[in-house]
Amino acid sequence: MATSHDVIVIGGGSAGLGAARNAATNGAKPLLVTDGPIGGDCTWTGCVPSKALIAQSKQRVSFSDAIATVHRAIDQIASAENADVLRAEGIDVVDGRGKIAAPGEVVVGTSRFRAKNIVIATGSRATIPPIPGLDDVAYITNHELFSLKTLPKRLGIIGGGAVGCEMAMAFAGFGCSVALFEGAERPLPIEEPDASAVVASAMLSAGISLHLGAFVSRVAETTDGIRVDIDNTSTTVDTLLVAAGRTPNTEGLGIEELGIDVLANGHISVDERLQTSVDSIRAAGDVTGLLPFTHSADEQGRMATAHALGLRAKWKYDPSTTPWVTFTTPEVARVGVTEREAPSGARVAHLPLHHVDRAITEGKTDGFVKLIAGPKPITRNMFGGQIIGATIVAERAGEMIHGPTLAARLGMFVGRLAQVTVPYPTWTTAIQQAAGMFFQPMNGIEARPPERQ
Repeated sequence: MATSHDVIVIGGGSAGLGAARNAATNGAKPLLVTDGPIGGDCTWTGCVPSKALIAQSKQRVSFSDAIATVHRAIDQIASAENADVLRAEGIDVVDGRGKIAAPGEVVVGTSRFRAKNIVIATGSRATIPPIPGLDDVAYITNHELFSLKTLPKRLGIIGGGAVGCEMAMAFAGFGCSVALFEGAERPLPIEEPDASAVVASAMLSAGISLHLGAFVSRVAETTDGIRVDIDNTSTTVDTLLVAAGRTPNTEGLGIEELGIDVLANGHISVDERLQTSVDSIRAAGDVTGLLPFTHSADEQGRMATAHALGLRAKWKYDPSTTPWVTFTTPEVARVGVTEREAPSGARVAHLPLHHVDRAITEGKTDGFVKLIAGPKPITRNMFGGQIIGATIVAERAGEMIHGPTLAARLGMFVGRLAQVTVPYPTWTTAIQQAAGMFFQPMNGIEARPPERQ
């Protein structure tokens, strides 16, 4: 027997919740189908527990107390998005794996559900690289990490992206010996090189052993632990965390039978309105590969149902104005292009934190604010042009990135950021100072053309 809804959302993570809640808010009847805990990776094994653990690592508490606090945070946040809460908001919830049998029809077990529109929001999982010997050792991913009961004496981490660097610094904060392995020449390889340099320095100061510029060639179980081989050296650890990227969850959805276009890396192909190659089916979140962040998944989910319901036809997803933060110490926040990606005619303001009074008073001057401006249509570089990129490396970078993000999204003149009155002494003063460099030297530094590193 089939039941009908206005939209069926497959997946209960950030994108799925955003999609279902936006549909209900706009008077539609949504069905949320999920085969895992509502909230998805972010709530249970990603953003929430990792940030709670990072905070606890700075509080001089025991690891066992920290893990208990992590799970209390998970429970509190999960309680605001469980099935009962969603049903009270007008969202039907079905537990199970959904398969798209045909456009407008989803099968869950022996039940069939119909809707004019479907949103795929099945998220992603940890990528397991094809390293010889890896299948034969008891490695963990983020899915098992926060279930650890005791602090490892020696932790090895494969992957120097955001997850790897964040967890390396968190576990080092508890006194764990940490070794991080990254095939690129620097940690956080998608960020600005000077941002990577600051983070690498901080990690070394925290006692973290960095193995960069060569891939792990083999891992093996030994009587002393797990041996990790890289180049001509080996390191033995007690626990091995694999943090080598994410793989989209597309298996068993029926997308191959429907002919939905998939990219070479396995992500579902969508346009700027999250439309797949099948008219009535949209996709949102990690499964699209657009940006692997909770906040971008939420926006995409809301956008997908808005278009499915015929609302806000001009709303387009723009990754270039979506910010992100890596919660190392110091934090790294970015929006838009890097200096290397900056187009011809762009200018760069680079303000070291040792020129920022709040950083001086905190004694935390390792870092910088970098604003990248490009010419606006018609007015070109008048009033400084417009912000097209920003990178901030600072203690509170995640809070500081909002100003440049708003400026980028609205196409605001750089001069507006320079003119705004900012409370003194705050970290955000650095944004105003950097914006002012497009108009006059600040501490002897002025905006310059991009350097192609």
